[in-house]
Amino acid sequence: MNLINLTKFCLLSLIIAIVSACASNIHSYINDNNPEEAAKIYTNLGIEYMRRGQYKIARKKLEKALKLNKYSAYAHNAIALLYQKLKVDDKARLHYQRALEIKPKDSHILNNYGRFLCKEGNWKAGEKHFLKALANPFYQEPEIPYTNAGLCLLKHNHPYQAESYFRKALQKNPNFPRALYQMAELSYKQRHYQQARNYLQRHDKIAKHTSQSLWLRIRVERKLGNKDAEASYVLLLRHSFPDSKETQLLNRL
Repeated sequence: MNLINLTKFCLLSLIIAIVSACASNIHSYINDNNPEEAAKIYTNLGIEYMRRGQYKIARKKLEKALKLNKYSAYAHNAIALLYQKLKVDDKARLHYQRALEIKPKDSHILNNYGRFLCKEGNWKAGEKHFLKALANPFYQEPEIPYTNAGLCLLKHNHPYQAESYFRKALQKNPNFPRALYQMAELSYKQRHYQQARNYLQRHDKIAKHTSQSLWLRIRVERKLGNKDAEASYVLLLRHSFPDSKETQLLNRL
């Protein structure tokens, strides 16, 4: 990283670090005379506000980024994600499409738009965009679109094709938690209980327990007749996630 890029990186890190404490002074750090770089900074600010759940401020920052650089695929993708969170689907679709007009082979945008299409119910188009994302040989996280493709097809009642995608995700990254969990779920539904346990053991080595993973653990250990393990996971679920849907299901047993 050269000195100029290092300076920009440090400046962006500083801005994000002080985004809550010094919101009124942030603009003094940004040079709007360099619209392309300023748009990147506003986009990153928008993403940070979005991550914090401050959607109104996030939208203002992202709109400012697009005002400075309407050809920023990065900003269009970010505001599309925001509108998707806000369930403003027409605007989300518009910005995803605009982002792909600017960068039609960008794997991150293709993956995000695929998820959006799947959520809308258009699983075939969603799958198509996931596969386009995977066509980029330089994409460093192929396990993500593979897993998203699996989730998309699973949601629309294509479990065998979904399993194929989850397996491909694990071929690319054997320690990808989301794919491991989905394979555990599928194995349980297929009554391959020992296999489900094996996937969960791999999952738990690299990811924190969730209410869903603990509930699956309980059901798997019950099927395998391991009462001690089942009891320990019951206690953990009730203690860690007392108000979860899974704890309510447990209490009905």
